[in-house]
Amino acid sequence: MASEVPCALTIAGSDSGGGAGVQADLKTFAAHGVHGLCAIAALTAQNTRGVDAVFVPPVSFLRAQIDACFDDFDVRAVKIGMLATSEVIETVADALERHLPRAIVLDPVMVATSGNRLLADDALDALRRRLLPLATLVTPNIPEAEALLGHPVASPEAANEAVMQLLALGARAVLLKGGHLDEGAAVLDRYDDGTEARTFVHPRVAQVAHGTGCTLASAIAAHLARGAALPDACRDAGDYVADALRMGYRPGRGELVVLDHWVASCGTKNKKADE
Repeated sequence: MASEVPCALTIAGSDSGGGAGVQADLKTFAAHGVHGLCAIAALTAQNTRGVDAVFVPPVSFLRAQIDACFDDFDVRAVKIGMLATSEVIETVADALERHLPRAIVLDPVMVATSGNRLLADDALDALRRRLLPLATLVTPNIPEAEALLGHPVASPEAANEAVMQLLALGARAVLLKGGHLDEGAAVLDRYDDGTEARTFVHPRVAQVAHGTGCTLASAIAAHLARGAALPDACRDAGDYVADALRMGYRPGRGELVVLDHWVASCGTKNKKADE
């Protein structure tokens, strides 16, 4: 008999330092009572000091990982993270069009927190063209929104306009993360699905953290896998990341803080989706 535990799939890069990417996604899924599956789209040699190397496996192997997950599991949500090349993006898009998962959360990872670029130049157009229209939700930060739109987003007014422009590009819903925008002591994340708009506010934490974007997107996917409505999934995932960041720690010799995925999960595993 199949388990009643919901399943979510992350298609992303592996972080050898354990703070971001697939590693952060799987910890987040577990903290939310969701069985985590993974298809590794890239391998990185990285730590809290930076990224030393990136290896992209053959797309045939990536395709095999995705197919294996859908062939055996009831995948209720997919989170997409680091996809390094246009060929990888095309492969993932083809697979998602074939399997038609119920929810797709796209975190358009382009640059690591350390500053290392993780997306090839020719991949940006493929991301806009193939993945953006497929996604249930796209979760860019300000620099990622600037890359997708091709112009600066330097003010609250520009951020509001950027959300509208991303919807016009084909996104079904947008959660624009505000951590890179100076709006005082708070961080404002702007949500809009074309029908409903919300702003989620959290206190700004004065530290450089690793894996926040990965964790937010995978927490949203976990809530969607458990049956939550999209705006509520974004709200609850933001609260989870804020708690995990507040209790973050430094496991390496670098300055980057890693989120505490477990301290924020108290009560989450047994929380009903309609609460």
